[in-house]
Amino acid sequence: MALHNDFGARGEELAVDFLRRKGYIILDRNWHSGHKEIDIVARHEDTIIFVEVKARANVFYGNPQDAVTPRKMHLLVLAADAYLRYNAIDLEVRFDIITITGTLEKPYIKHYESAFRPGVGI
Repeated sequence: MALHNDFGARGEELAVDFLRRKGYIILDRNWHSGHKEIDIVARHEDTIIFVEVKARANVFYGNPQDAVTPRKMHLLVLAADAYLRYNAIDLEVRFDIITITGTLEKPYIKHYESAFRPGVGI
């Protein structure tokens, strides 16, 4: 596996641990609907949270949250709709972004709650 892929996969592990420490229940990871993927699906109180994780060793090529483009948001919303229908869930929904920068030994984790809403950008 390429080093950046390994960093991304480990970043998702860090994001899951981070959410669990905040009291979130992890429902699914890397859930697919066709070519669309949701990195993490969690529940916190009466809300389902769809989380996009972006991990970067540095910000040389830009901030990780900037990689969540309007197209990526649209695909995530479509995947979230499929997830809700497939699992017959009728709860409030939120879209979050978790960014991880730095090193795996000293990561900097930032959680953007309610990062975007369907039809509205970051």
